[in-house]
Amino acid sequence: MENAKLDFAYFSPEIFQAVAGNNYVVYAYLNDGSVRVLDMKPMIKKGGVFQILEDPKIFRETLTVMNQSVAWDLSGNRDEENCIDVDPFCVYECPMVADIPVEP
Repeated sequence: MENAKLDFAYFSPEIFQAVAGNNYVVYAYLNDGSVRVLDMKPMIKKGGVFQILEDPKIFRETLTVMNQSVAWDLSGNRDEENCIDVDPFCVYECPMVADIPVEP
């Protein structure tokens, strides 16, 4: 069976839940029912705004969903204009997984 393509004129990906995995990976649950795995290592390595996420504690403890996407609430006050977030279309393009794997 051929994979159906979504018509982005009628569908916008939204993330409902984000869970930190090992090694700077995020598992994102989307509104189409899929679970996507987002590897943040390349973005963190580039530096810039994502460099602060290199601290494993910050990466795990500030991860949340804001602006309908994977985000890090660095200030802790849920200010959607003052967070680090990833475009939900980028998350949608990440590989799909059945669910979060059991990690040690």
